[in-house]
Amino acid sequence: MKTLHVDLKERGYDILIGAGLLARAGEELNLKRRVLIVTDDGVPARYAKTLASQCALPIVASVAKGEESKSFERLTELLTAMKDAGFTRGDAVAAVGGGMVGDLAGFTAACYMRGVDFYNLPTTVLSQVDSSVGGKTAVNLGGVKNLAGAFYQPKKVIIDTDTLQTLNARQTAEGLAEALKMSVTSDPALFALFEEKAGSELPIEEIIAAALRIKISVVEQDEKESGLRRILNFGHTIGHGVEAAADGALFHGESVALGMIPFCSEEVRERLIPVLEKLGLPARTAMDRRRVMDAISHDKKSADAGILTVWAPEIGKAEIRRMTIGEIGALLPLIDKKGENE
Repeated sequence: MKTLHVDLKERGYDILIGAGLLARAGEELNLKRRVLIVTDDGVPARYAKTLASQCALPIVASVAKGEESKSFERLTELLTAMKDAGFTRGDAVAAVGGGMVGDLAGFTAACYMRGVDFYNLPTTVLSQVDSSVGGKTAVNLGGVKNLAGAFYQPKKVIIDTDTLQTLNARQTAEGLAEALKMSVTSDPALFALFEEKAGSELPIEEIIAAALRIKISVVEQDEKESGLRRILNFGHTIGHGVEAAADGALFHGESVALGMIPFCSEEVRERLIPVLEKLGLPARTAMDRRRVMDAISHDKKSADAGILTVWAPEIGKAEIRRMTIGEIGALLPLIDKKGENE
């Protein structure tokens, strides 16, 4: 088992990484109280049951899988369930699932009685390498992703790598896209590992830990995204637009993979695309450019003077650049199948 620490003073917490940790969660978490366990119907039910069996007073709440569950309707349902069960400020919320579950459960914990303890037990590669750490919690609003939310740090994160065995190849690849993203901006050695190995040869625990070390370092320096933390958005400016316009045809990690390609130098692009292809991630997609640009222009990171974007001039380095909507739109042919000959 590996233990990483996020040093945020009184809000600091440990991240435990290893096989079989879910069954031993009671040894690491305070479960001798009421615990709302949030999961979704795409997560094997036995994971939530395993955690519930270790709780004194568990309530398991399963929502429908997908971004539609990151809503005020589901948030209200969860808060109401806590109220009806007599939860107090001394009780807790635990997320068992992917990033959507973590976002929703974390925001629920942040809202109930102005904040109760939150534990995150991510079960996908995507959530384990990225969204489980850093304290971003949110729901979507008016069709805009993560528009309503709060920075609310978990008390502890438990990453059981055994839960990844139930993922298919596409789900694994989309999670690795986020780890690859961090290697492009911050870790040449991790990027080289992706270049050298493929498939089952990839040391997943090592990749998770390396990606988290990058994220931890950034979060410790910039907890609430006022500066440096923006580099974690590499691939997301166009990626979010592509994801929104795809109407569910693309996973989040696949969209981020596409979003990285336009925002790097030609030198980086020549190394990045072969890695994406080796991982089974897309390098081009059919898109409605108008819809993509509309989604980007409504993104919460938009500003009157332009949009702050992340650019990778070389592997291991990142720059923040302010770009206009027009400049961003001019990059779309790089990943649009219709733009292959432009």
